[in-house]
Amino acid sequence: MNRIEVNGIHIYAYHGCLPEEERIGGNYIVDLVVDTDFSESVETDKLADTIDYVALNKIVEEEMAVRSKLIEQVGGRILKRIQELDRRIFQASVKVRKLAPPINGNVEEVAIIISG
Repeated sequence: MNRIEVNGIHIYAYHGCLPEEERIGGNYIVDLVVDTDFSESVETDKLADTIDYVALNKIVEEEMAVRSKLIEQVGGRILKRIQELDRRIFQASVKVRKLAPPINGNVEEVAIIISG
């Protein structure tokens, strides 16, 4: 098994339970891990024989644009779409980080990781 990682996808989005989060929005970073087999693409050097990073990034952009109260839901939607993208994907993991969350305290980020 082989692994593809797409790390540090920076997105400005409007997720959260507070009215201010819906109105003002905030910064997020999304990381993806996709387990697959790219032995064929190693031999052929053809994009069609691997998982397209552009398609993965597009899924993140599209799902982050759909407002949710919980980043858990956003991560779940991203994971589901990745799993449906290509039959060569054996497993995937999505990490969604919310930077400077509006909670009482000096917190750099909160994050969820969802796998399947």
